[in-house]
Amino acid sequence: MKKRFNVIAAAVLALGMVVGMCGCEGQLPQPKTTQRQDAPNLTAKQEKTIRTNILKTLDQCNNDRNIDALGSILEGPELEIRTSELHVAQVTGNLDRKTTIPTDLAQAVISTDSGWPRSVFSITSTTDDQQSKRLLVFRQDSARQNYKLWGVARLFSGVKMPSFEISKTGSEQGTEKDTGLVMTPKDAVAAYADVLQNGASSQYAQKFADDDLRTKLADLTEQVQKAMELNEGSQQQVFTPVDGAISVMRSADGGDLVVAQINSEWTRSAGSGRESQPASDAEKALFGDGQATSTMKTTYVNVVALYVPPANSDAKITAVGSERQPVRVEAL
Repeated sequence: MKKRFNVIAAAVLALGMVVGMCGCEGQLPQPKTTQRQDAPNLTAKQEKTIRTNILKTLDQCNNDRNIDALGSILEGPELEIRTSELHVAQVTGNLDRKTTIPTDLAQAVISTDSGWPRSVFSITSTTDDQQSKRLLVFRQDSARQNYKLWGVARLFSGVKMPSFEISKTGSEQGTEKDTGLVMTPKDAVAAYADVLQNGASSQYAQKFADDDLRTKLADLTEQVQKAMELNEGSQQQVFTPVDGAISVMRSADGGDLVVAQINSEWTRSAGSGRESQPASDAEKALFGDGQATSTMKTTYVNVVALYVPPANSDAKITAVGSERQPVRVEAL
């Protein structure tokens, strides 16, 4: 029975590592031109140079499985995620295909903000194997620092993205406290974390449109629960927004595109007298030579991209993309 339980748990838990990898790219509306006089911080050519140089270095790090060099080009949640991905690759010999970032661009959304940090939201093409477009968030933290890749989210299949100003005009950079929306960006992220944790029973569930991340997490949780119940086990997931880990860009319709980090802890307890084992190659690699006990906790870094509509809109807040990666596995 124990062997059967571990096989079932391994199969369903492995699905958790690919949540957010949905097929086709999101739909991008045509950029809009306005009469605003603010100048963008970068030209389209400068954005391409920054993006290309960072991705070239990242590709080299991927090929060499070089974690030490990541800090020169990455920061924020992407640094945590890519560090974990390369650590897993060092152990398993395989780099997850979701780590691929296309070099071709669909649209660049360049900030006009005169202060720091400054952001650029770059939306790529699909990958060669038809994985979805990536939303890349580049940030420059000060005038004396280079731009780094701060966050990556894979866009959901069929999602419709908000409109932004053309790169020659630039877009206004938002903040976590933006008003005139159905919810401030910070509150929207906190509410979405609650929805991820509590599902349909969340008090905020009706404020969000259905999305791939929520659907797949709900399905995964249900499958794992069935496996756990075979041996009187239990599971719990807790989702917590990371304070300050948020980037916001104003859309042409007065809404906000919000990219934020939400960490989660997934605790799984086997029944009495049983050990809880890592249930995927990634978990095994991260757990290493640790001593298993009856309870195992996996920490995830989740990057979510939310469109928050203006206050006068009837639209719901919509998750348009995400990334999810285990970064630590420990026995309790």
